[in-house]
Amino acid sequence: MTTHAMIDLETLHTNPQATVLTVGGVKFNPYSSKEPHSEFYYRLDTEGQDRAISEDTLAWWSKQDARVQEEAFGEHNRVKMEMFLNTLPKWMRDVEVLWGHGYGFDITILEDMLRQVGKSIPWQFWQVRDSRTLFACMKEDPRKGMQSDLHNALADSYYQAKGVQMAYKELGLK
Repeated sequence: MTTHAMIDLETLHTNPQATVLTVGGVKFNPYSSKEPHSEFYYRLDTEGQDRAISEDTLAWWSKQDARVQEEAFGEHNRVKMEMFLNTLPKWMRDVEVLWGHGYGFDITILEDMLRQVGKSIPWQFWQVRDSRTLFACMKEDPRKGMQSDLHNALADSYYQAKGVQMAYKELGLK
């Protein structure tokens, strides 16, 4: 079985040094329509991250639905950034391809976080793919009509993975 992974972040900036609020991920086989599996979801403690916060991004968050804001900013069940980063390499063990949604965002931020704390990056540069570019090759973004829970890192990673599966099928990738 081919194992790909999709990771999504919700952040307080758009640069590689962004403070991370939440991170979600799923594993999936892009060549089938089987449900994504092996999910994870972490709500990171922003205290002590020593990472960037943008006023523009905070203003954007303030315009989101109250439920979305509570999930992103609520204090319950937060973990230290280092705890999450310690679990990531174990989760990545069987992953052949790692996806993020957009060049220079999710995966780049994770790599910057890992470097910040002196950890090795548990993937090779050639394993990284970008679903935003793949979806731009389609007649329509495959997530349209099925995605809910926008700006929830786990839900976003799930729907992006399902979108990759749909794109592979439509494009006839084997």
